[in-house]
Amino acid sequence: MLSVMNFRSTSVTHVFFWTSLGVALVAGAGCSEDVPPRPTALRREAAQEQDKKQDKKQDKKDEAPPGGKDMSQIPDPDDAAVNKTAPESFKVKFTTSKGDFVISVTRAWAPRGADRFYNLVQCGFYDEARFFRVIKDFMAQFGIHGDPQVSKRWRDAKIQDDPVKESNVRGMISFATAGPNTRTTQLFINFKNNSALDRQGFSPFGKVTEGMEVVDALHNGYGEGAPSGRGPNQGRIQAEGNAYLKRDFDKLDYIKTARVVE
Repeated sequence: MLSVMNFRSTSVTHVFFWTSLGVALVAGAGCSEDVPPRPTALRREAAQEQDKKQDKKQDKKDEAPPGGKDMSQIPDPDDAAVNKTAPESFKVKFTTSKGDFVISVTRAWAPRGADRFYNLVQCGFYDEARFFRVIKDFMAQFGIHGDPQVSKRWRDAKIQDDPVKESNVRGMISFATAGPNTRTTQLFINFKNNSALDRQGFSPFGKVTEGMEVVDALHNGYGEGAPSGRGPNQGRIQAEGNAYLKRDFDKLDYIKTARVVE
């Protein structure tokens, strides 16, 4: 078992939360060995599969709604269109397969993270993205693009860290990371007080201010991701995109659109 402070970085920039037996969420708090495993840290998992041909089958019920972005038009990470400074505060409405929720962003909390989030939302990056790792009483993780070609262009688009100014309490959203200065596109929303993550550098930049009950209701039946659990393998998500998730994990909830609303 790895300790909660261990991170592993690979050439594939997907992110994974790790599980550790008998480790307390609060530093110094004792915990007996019969306590169930709890996910308490984030790391990147080495890709398990070689690139495979993308499944060409189209699931009509999962198609982007009218007005959705053309996925082939997502800019490259160095494009000026996705490197703008975000407003000092703004709101993003997520329309999902489970319902709607709103994230309110305060740029001063984590400026680099807020800028990256703002630009990704503005170009439609999160449209059709799956909540591929939802752990009850911990967090909901998303942010791997559904098109493998887009993922390939963005998975090494790292940004520098922000100092942690706010805590990873319930409803707060942060970028996942593989260690110092490795944030790319993946995010997680905290279901509960996960303040132990603060010490590991996860800097919240916004909070769910409407519809947290929708986030709570996201499908969590697959549990931990492969290889530790029966959930999706992040290497395969990167390589095969939504075709893999639609085929093998069709109960996952997903984002229809994410739009800046004010």
